Amino acid sequence: METVSENRCFGGVQGVYKHASSVCKCDMTFAVFLPAEAAHGPVPVLWYLSGLTCTHENAMTKAGAQAWAAEHGIALVFPDTSPRGADVADDDAFDLGQGAGFYVNATQGPWAPHFQMWDYVTAELPDLLASQFALDMGSQSITGHSMGGHGALTIAMSLPGRFRSVSAFAPICHPTASDWGRKQFTAYLGSDHALWQGHDATLLMQKGGFDGPALIDTGTDDQFGDLLGTEHLANAMAGRRQEGTLRLQKGYDHSYFFISTFMEDHITFHAEALYQ
Repeated sequence: METVSENRCFGGVQGVYKHASSVCKCDMTFAVFLPAEAAHGPVPVLWYLSGLTCTHENAMTKAGAQAWAAEHGIALVFPDTSPRGADVADDDAFDLGQGAGFYVNATQGPWAPHFQMWDYVTAELPDLLASQFALDMGSQSITGHSMGGHGALTIAMSLPGRFRSVSAFAPICHPTASDWGRKQFTAYLGSDHALWQGHDATLLMQKGGFDGPALIDTGTDDQFGDLLGTEHLANAMAGRRQEGTLRLQKGYDHSYFFISTFMEDHITFHAEALYQ
């Protein structure tokens, strides 16, 4: 693992790191914020999965998360959204290819050799973090934005017992019924719709839900509202009697201004679960 940078931040350290990924078969970059408490022992972990076109850097610099994480003594992990490099397949569209991994393991060419983001986020990167940082991997929660909200919800519901809590900012809620999902799932997973169902938060909520509390925020002026399918997830949560809260925030859009406004709420929500 190579240290790209480390900066003092709210009494802790904001670092950026690079390593050779065996599952994605390329170099991957990620960021970790360690609060001051990490100097004395392992601390709880909050994962933040980013959305389309983002890298590890967007949330690290725009979300304002470190101040609230430092207050609660929580580490933040910011993975990249896809494999990258000259040998990695890409597409001219912003919502497919590099920057748009959708947190799935691709089975179709030309994506399959590198686009293994599910295994990267759920297995390889956690193992690396556990070996390199003072993190309590028995006390984890997960959040994300847009495509990353989709990833956070689907990963949390698919791995019972892994995460204490889950939240999302404007997540893609029902990708099998949306242009943000059908296009990417066809490209990455092929035409077998049965393979898509494990990556749809609404279907997973209907099937089994999440074994902990959930918090979801979406803006009423989100410019991508028709693609998100928020109402489908809301109905599934109600039908499932899922422990959680889904809020429609008046006047907010899809931007990091929206995310930073409600980041304190989300980190406080996760802190309550992580320190139970």
